[in-house]
Parts: sequence; structure tokens; C-alpha cells
Amino acid sequence: MFDLTARVAIVTGGNGGIGLGMARGLARAGARVVVAARNSDKADVAVRELSALGPPAVAIRTDVTVEHSVAELVDEVERRFGRLDILVNNAGINIRGSIQELSLAQWNDVLSTNLSSAFLCARAAYPLMKRQRGGKVINVGSMLSIFGASFAPAYGASKGGIVQLTKSLAVAWAPDAIQVNAVLPGWIDTELTQAGRRQIPGLSERVVARTPAGRWGTPNEFEGIAVFLASPASDFITGAAIPVDGGYSTMV
Repeated sequence: MFDLTARVAIVTGGNGGIGLGMARGLARAGARVVVAARNSDKADVAVRELSALGPPAVAIRTDVTVEHSVAELVDEVERRFGRLDILVNNAGINIRGSIQELSLAQWNDVLSTNLSSAFLCARAAYPLMKRQRGGKVINVGSMLSIFGASFAPAYGASKGGIVQLTKSLAVAWAPDAIQVNAVLPGWIDTELTQAGRRQIPGLSERVVARTPAGRWGTPNEFEGIAVFLASPASDFITGAAIPVDGGYSTMV
């Protein structure tokens, strides 16, 4: 039920953090992982790690904010492997600051990287998945898909949009046997959040105090949810947004 042997998966931003954690799970389950990212050196390191866990992984340099770059990514995957079974839309950035200090360029940069990229990648993957009569799309949202945060207004808007995009795609593509779901990470120990802890005094302590699990999460804790949502085990689940946050979102 959880076997991904012979499946091909694209993971955007799969060269670090949560994306690499999800890619590890897919590789261990037997999937051929394609790491789509801008940083080629970092992607090459990830590919070596993933190839040691499962089938040989590959990296394709991609700017997920550019339409033709995304189209070239999917075309290259089809040329090399003849199929695309799983798309993980994980690429993302954050620019912290109050809404009144945020420039339009910064706002657009976050929305383009976090939300528009998921639209572009899903749209490009759809014809191939439809032709195969099935596929899995996993969009990475955030706990800020649920909550507001004064220090990350553009990030929160983009991640709220991810949930609504997920629901729209799920409804549209269900007749094609394509399931589309979202994962909502809580406070996870990544390069992105390490920068936040340096910028926001007391953040780490407040997170631990509110999280029922009593700690920060790790990228490896996304291996299981990635395999579940990419496998036949989740064939009747679509349009869902699943928190992976140690219980943070259950607290009031």
C-alpha cells in the first residue's frame, strides 16, 4: 500500500529543509526523486544522499517562479522517465517584517515563490498525470495557513492561498484520479526558522511552551506524511490540509 517503486516524483526545493525530509521518505519507499531547485551545488549534495536511500535521484536546475523554466522541468522529466506520478510543491521563502514596512517587490517575491510556483508546477504536471490516469500533488502550506502573524504577512497570505489552491485543484482534478492535498508544517528546525529565531528574541521558548509535544519538529518527521499522501493508501483523500506541528494548531 505504501510502495512507491517505479514512481517518479518531483520535489521543488527538495535540496534542504522540509523538502529534503519529504524527498527522503519518497526515496526510501522506492520512488525516483527529481530535485528541482535553483541552487545546483546544494541540489547535488541532496541527490547523493537520496540516491543512497533508494533509486538514483537526479537534480534539474529550475526557477519555479518562471513559467518556461517549470515547463522545461516537466518536459525533461517526461523525456527521461516517461512519467510523473508525484509532485511536491515545497519551494518557499519568507521575508519578515511588518506589513507597513513591506515593499510591493518583497510582497510579490514571496507570493510568486510560495503560491504562484505551486500553480505553475501543478498546471504543467496535469497533462502528464491525466494521460496516466492518476497522480498525486502535495502542496506545502504552513501553520500560517491557519493563523495570522504580524511578522510574516506575505508568507501567511501565500500559505493561506496554498490551502485554497489545494481545494480548487482537488475538486477540479478528482475525475482524473489525481489527488491534491496540503501539509501544514508547524515550527520545524530548518535554515528558514533558525533565521527567525535569531531575529525574534524569545521565539524558541514561546514555541516550545505552546507546542504539546514540547519541542520543535525536524525535517525527517515529514517522511511519513509524504509517503502516505504519495501512495495508494491515500487514494480516497483529496482536498485535505493536514497539520504536522506537534499539536501546535490545537492549542488556544
